Order: sequence, then C-alpha cells, then structure tokens
Amino acid sequence: QVQLVESGGGVVQAGGSLRLSCAASGRTFSTYDMGWFRQTPGKEREFVARIKPNGSSTYYSDSVKGRFTISRDNAKNTVYLQMNSLKPEDTAVYYCNAYRVLGGNSWGQGTQVTVSS
Repeated sequence: QVQLVESGGGVVQAGGSLRLSCAASGRTFSTYDMGWFRQTPGKEREFVARIKPNGSSTYYSDSVKGRFTISRDNAKNTVYLQMNSLKPEDTAVYYCNAYRVLGGNSWGQGTQVTVSS
C-alpha cells in the first residue's frame, strides 16, 4: 500500500485557480491508477478525476470537465489536480486515491478547498 499526503488546498475567490498535489510513498507509485475525489458534509464522496499509471488516459466528472486537469509525475511520485474557473460548488474536502486492480486502495487525509462567491 502507498501512503498519500495531499497539499495545496485553501481559500480562493470564484473564478480563481488552485493546484492540489498528492505525494505518495514507496516505489510502486507508477503501477497505480491515481484519482481525486471530494466530499462535502452530509454527502457521499464523489469522483472528480482519474489518471492511468502511465498518464496515457484521464477521466473527469461532468461537473469539472474543461475546468480541472489531472496530471502525474512518476519520477516524483506525485499526482496533481489543476483547478481553474473555480465555483462555490467546488467547495469540499479533496481526497487523493491510489488504486490497483491487482491489489491496493489507499486514501490521503484530505485537503480543504473553499471557494468564496
């Protein structure tokens, strides 16, 4: 299992940008699908974006498509989420996830993103 630590959250005005980072431990990072999820109080955690191990394919929820970009640097064991044109409804705790079909499903501790109107 990899251990994940998110950073980069904060408070931003609507229309602004933030970049989240997720640093992973271990030497198997490049074998994991990496994803970002978010959660608001009283709601289930929802999918935001995912990237394949070699970065060849990315997937987004409809609510963030065209505004958010997921990327990874396997040499640095890090995945990023660039968030542009932020909206108040993007306010949530954002979680990093590492998943592997052959075994392994890890979560970070989360980072708060607050978008003010």
